[in-house]
Amino acid sequence: MAEVDSRGLPISTNSPQAAAGYRAGVDLLLSAWPGADEALRQAIDLDPEFALAHAALARLQAIKGQPAEARASIARAQEFVVRNGSLREISHVSTLSLAVTGQSVKALESALAHLDQWPRDVLILSLPLGAFGLFAFSGMADHDQARVDLCEKVADRYESDDWWLLTYRGWSHAENGAVTKGRDLAQRGLERRRANANAAHAVAHAMFEQGAAQEAETLIEGWLPDYDRAGMLHGHLAWHAALSALERDDPQHALAIYSKHVRPSVSLGLPINVVSDAVSLLWRLQAYGHEVPVGLWDEAERYAGAKYANPGLAFVEVHMGLLSATTGRHVAAIDRINANSRRIADGALPAGPVVPAVGSAAVAFANADYAECVRIVEPLTRDFARVGGSGAQREILEDMLLLAMMRSGQSAKARDLLDRRLHRRPSQRDTRWRHQIEA
Repeated sequence: MAEVDSRGLPISTNSPQAAAGYRAGVDLLLSAWPGADEALRQAIDLDPEFALAHAALARLQAIKGQPAEARASIARAQEFVVRNGSLREISHVSTLSLAVTGQSVKALESALAHLDQWPRDVLILSLPLGAFGLFAFSGMADHDQARVDLCEKVADRYESDDWWLLTYRGWSHAENGAVTKGRDLAQRGLERRRANANAAHAVAHAMFEQGAAQEAETLIEGWLPDYDRAGMLHGHLAWHAALSALERDDPQHALAIYSKHVRPSVSLGLPINVVSDAVSLLWRLQAYGHEVPVGLWDEAERYAGAKYANPGLAFVEVHMGLLSATTGRHVAAIDRINANSRRIADGALPAGPVVPAVGSAAVAFANADYAECVRIVEPLTRDFARVGGSGAQREILEDMLLLAMMRSGQSAKARDLLDRRLHRRPSQRDTRWRHQIEA
């Protein structure tokens, strides 16, 4: 009998043990759980020409920020799939090759075409989805809707209790505004597979969008001890709990969480999460009027400079802009702004002008030139989504605008923005700010 993957699609290996290792490895990868690397390598050891196992390993290595290793693994997958792969497997490897070698536009086109024929190819379906997926980093302003549309298009091709699709349908709906539906789906995904960091993350996001920050904090504090620190989302989930602490005006607890789980010296997460989590939490603490202990900004700056010396993803760039501006490295900030402006002219920055604009606004904010900050960034609020990431992550940009409005005497604008936010969801922090304006 032919071997199959975890969703029943045939896979080209004659080793049942290698097939089992591949199924386990892919599911561990899709749940952001430790052990995927070992399972996939075991599958390769059992069948050295197992193309899909090499391809999945390449995907994992790319996620971890190991480009040289990912390129080597995907090259082996391409070599072997030509010899013994099916049409689906050849397309699967080709699509992953585009993704792991940074050809994002072509990778998205290839993934969507592939899914038209093989919608149950779950590893390919994962590529466009998520906060850091191909849709999110495409520069689209409506990528939240695009994820929902894709999930709904393929939903009837999966079992109703497929833990992975429940997770990502839930996250996509919650991010797109259908928060109650999204939370229900994500919660069901977590119930089907508790060892699933993506589901815990999706539920926490839905709670955030509902204004249920305390529930999110309780969920994370109860769930996180069972998740190894090596898990790629460990530090990021703790960041969500720290945001909840800030929401209820408890900066000391937020700092305790940061020091234990989030700061670069302790987090084993993905570099993109370590940098964005560290910068955004420290920025919020400082901007909200709390003291940031000596050394924390320096540590974040050293880590970010080592990982992202050159301009790259828009999501990273907005955080690098906030970092340089807040730490007083304004020459470096302006150099980065200019570099990103050139990338727009060269067609190399899909998110467009919002990226250098945020950098300029962050410098103005750091210089207490709040009116200038508002002038720069207010016209671009509808473009915030183009930088990618989640709503919770992008809210820092709106916070900067809101605080700049408040501090530059533009109370009517600040009140209107706060009213829109409070209409969307309850918020202890926004309620406090609303009272400050009225006072």
